[in-house]
Amino acid sequence: MPHAAPVSAMSAPPRHPHFYTVEVGDTRFTILKRYQNLKPIGSGAQGIVCAAYDTVTQQNVAIKKLSRPFQNVTHAKRAYREFKLMKLVNHKNIIGLLNAFTPQKSLEEFQDVYLVMELMDANLCQVIQMDLDHERMSYLLYQMLCGIKHLHLAGIIHRDLKPSNIVVKSDCTLKILDFGLARTAGTTFMMTPYVVTRYYRAPEVILGMGYTENVDIWSVGCIMGEMIRGGVLFPGTDHIDQWNKIIEQLGTPSAAFMSRLQPTVRNYVENRPRYSGYSFERLFPDILFPSDSNEHNRLKASQARDLLSRMLVIDPERRISVDDALLHPYINVWYDEVEVNAPAPASYDHSVDEREHTVEQWKQLIYQEVVEYSAPPHPPPPHPPPADHAQPAFTT
Repeated sequence: MPHAAPVSAMSAPPRHPHFYTVEVGDTRFTILKRYQNLKPIGSGAQGIVCAAYDTVTQQNVAIKKLSRPFQNVTHAKRAYREFKLMKLVNHKNIIGLLNAFTPQKSLEEFQDVYLVMELMDANLCQVIQMDLDHERMSYLLYQMLCGIKHLHLAGIIHRDLKPSNIVVKSDCTLKILDFGLARTAGTTFMMTPYVVTRYYRAPEVILGMGYTENVDIWSVGCIMGEMIRGGVLFPGTDHIDQWNKIIEQLGTPSAAFMSRLQPTVRNYVENRPRYSGYSFERLFPDILFPSDSNEHNRLKASQARDLLSRMLVIDPERRISVDDALLHPYINVWYDEVEVNAPAPASYDHSVDEREHTVEQWKQLIYQEVVEYSAPPHPPPPHPPPADHAQPAFTT
């Protein structure tokens, strides 16, 4: 096969464009020539992420190299699921997939998957350390809720939202970076000690119960509480310690909640010392909050605390819903119909989560997806906030 010409800034990429290889730390990136100036910006269980400059679109992007996606069935399934979901959703508060490629030319050689995404400025861990005023805090929470609602419309319940998986730009725009736990990746109460942060997972996930959409509201409540308190609310060292931290602060849940637990878990939970918990005024006193807003929104600590008290409810049947949280006075100052009720994505086929394939079969499915993938047309520019609700930014 003759060599294709290198990609120039002007031409569309040919079918087999030239690649080049660069070492990033101890990882080798073999990527399309259109992406230049790689700089490592993060690494996680699923791979290394670099910032780069796309010479074709003339924008900065993030490139994620999936780490050994075929080393086992779990990794392969996760890689396939992430790819399918990124292609499915299109919402300004969920990270978008700009391109995907592999340098290998055949299924036999296939090893590496690269996902190209929008580049953001920081994750929420860094933002939580800042002194946020009510405007910024409520705007960040509003965007989280819009993104979660959109995922729920596709039938995706996240269950694992945490600050490290939420990214922001300096103009205070926010995007959810991943798609949480697959349905079959559930957790049970007595499972292994922590490999990943579970501080933000809802009681029904920790205790291996059934769950509904508002499982994600608990995580938003944990993140909001951390913004206010400046530290993790329930930093358990394992599931059992986590549960203890929750009930020490919020109190032992009702008998009605206990009755819905599996017998072995209920037996454990019912035999814990009983805690009456503390009021939200005591857990989150006024002194922890920013001063009341002087802006037209007139946001204040009492509203923020009221929302928090409705999110951090152990019993999911009594916890606020995503829709009601979006209408809460602390959040609805930003309410924009186009963002809240964006067109629903195509529904996610959950049979992927239950499907049993060999590593080779998953590899073939992923290869097909990567080969078929062609960058979609650029989404329309984000809908601007209403004129009377100027969007906050992180500028000093």
